[in-house]
Amino acid sequence: MKSLLILGAGGFGHMIKETAQALGYEEIVFLDDMVKEDDVIGMCCDYVIKHEDYPIAVAAFGNNKTRLFWTDKLLEEGYEVPAIVHPSAVVSPSVTLEPGCFIMQRSVVNTNTKIERAALVNSGAVVDHNSVVCAGAHVGLGSVVKANCTIESGRKVEAGEVIFSTRRKIEGVDSRSLEDAVYAFGFGPLCSYVKPFGEGHINETYAVYMPDQNGNDVPLYVLQRINVNVFKNPDQVMDNIFGVTEYLRNIIRQEGGDLDREALSYIKTKSGETYFEDDNGQPWRCLHYVANSICHQQVERPEQFYQSALSFGHFLKQLGDYPAESLYETIPQFHDTVKRLRDFKDAQRKDVKNRARKCKPEIEFVLSREDDCGVLMKQLEEGKLPLRVTHNDTKLNNILFDADTDEGLCIIDLDTIMPGLAANDFGDSIRFGASTGTEDEKDLSKISCDMELYDIYTKGFVEGCSGALTDMEIECLPIGAKVMTYECGMRFLTDYLSGDTYFKIDYPTHNLDRTRTQLKLVWDMEQKWEQMQEIARKYKNK
Repeated sequence: MKSLLILGAGGFGHMIKETAQALGYEEIVFLDDMVKEDDVIGMCCDYVIKHEDYPIAVAAFGNNKTRLFWTDKLLEEGYEVPAIVHPSAVVSPSVTLEPGCFIMQRSVVNTNTKIERAALVNSGAVVDHNSVVCAGAHVGLGSVVKANCTIESGRKVEAGEVIFSTRRKIEGVDSRSLEDAVYAFGFGPLCSYVKPFGEGHINETYAVYMPDQNGNDVPLYVLQRINVNVFKNPDQVMDNIFGVTEYLRNIIRQEGGDLDREALSYIKTKSGETYFEDDNGQPWRCLHYVANSICHQQVERPEQFYQSALSFGHFLKQLGDYPAESLYETIPQFHDTVKRLRDFKDAQRKDVKNRARKCKPEIEFVLSREDDCGVLMKQLEEGKLPLRVTHNDTKLNNILFDADTDEGLCIIDLDTIMPGLAANDFGDSIRFGASTGTEDEKDLSKISCDMELYDIYTKGFVEGCSGALTDMEIECLPIGAKVMTYECGMRFLTDYLSGDTYFKIDYPTHNLDRTRTQLKLVWDMEQKWEQMQEIARKYKNK
């Protein structure tokens, strides 16, 4: 026989009795200090001796403080304290119901809401999505608690009252979408402020500052809005990222490394999703901030470049046994240079901004090297190069360095982690890091491929891979450098001709300036081709 012990035999207690009967409880008795009725079997303090006979109990007092007090007493004694939900109530499956809460007749509790212990949602009340009714609170008859509200512990929302959002104003949060994202990951109550973070071209990134153990505001999380114009399937992007980062963390654990600093750690929303989608359909994700780390935008010392090579090589090595075929292509044919050439020709043909007349030499340069496009893909198709899990955006600024030692810590910006070729990852690093000028340098006389840096990176990359590379992969490293530089220049030019829809720009000809630096770098590599090949061979057997 299913029995229930109710503390409190007043009007509310008898309401709970009727609800319990509707839920299938057959024997229902009370404890009360004042009411004397046949089904009152003792005083409230007798709960201590009634546990064996009645293992299931609730505290049904109208007074918020009293209801919470006795609920906690029952829990301390080891009673099973259920949530009581009237059969006529509408409660979302995603709602969290804590012990001893009550959801009464025809009330509605919507998605991702939390009703804490001993809280009462009375008849006809509505608690909308993503709200919290704290312990011992009372949402009164026919009242409405709107979305994203918090009803504090012990508070009573009066009958018919409407409670609007109780979100606090957070410094730096200047849009509803950002605010929703902050609250979706649970930072709202404690967040001190938010500010833009990083220098990425694609996604919108913020650092979330919160008090540390000493009360100082420090960045604890990184919040990013994923650019859906670039990454059209954010669920696939996040599936890749969660799969790879969890795998990496296991590898690092086996190697005895620092899990908090050597791999990114992404977190899920309060509702358990890998990302949050705002009201505009924009996806947001969140990860832990890596403390005491820095990011270099340009090679300042050869040792930095060597450390980056070790890091990317080790990254490739760590993921050597991860099934590359299981990854989604988050940007289909991302490093299919033949496809990139087709896209370029299409942009040139359409010339939607009438810009082709301004960049005829650059267009001719790209078209004259068409034969280079399919070299690596052909090697893959013929089985001469293995398909690997690759980063596909191996710039220096996608590595975090230790702020004290300047040693490489971990690889970041994993949106483009996909099946690919080691030569592509190597080549993208060279085009960015071995260049003697910035990516948008206007004075092309300053642009060349530094052979010393090229040698240093090749050495570090091969060492970082620790024997994972085949001889053919090492021989193809120079080809990777040239093709990736050529491809990147072609992509900048394609975007310029298309109206700057992909890369962030700071001025109208920004993508054209980027194009010119990459093409100058390709030309310089061609002049130094034999030297580049000889350097690769030097490390083939080491």
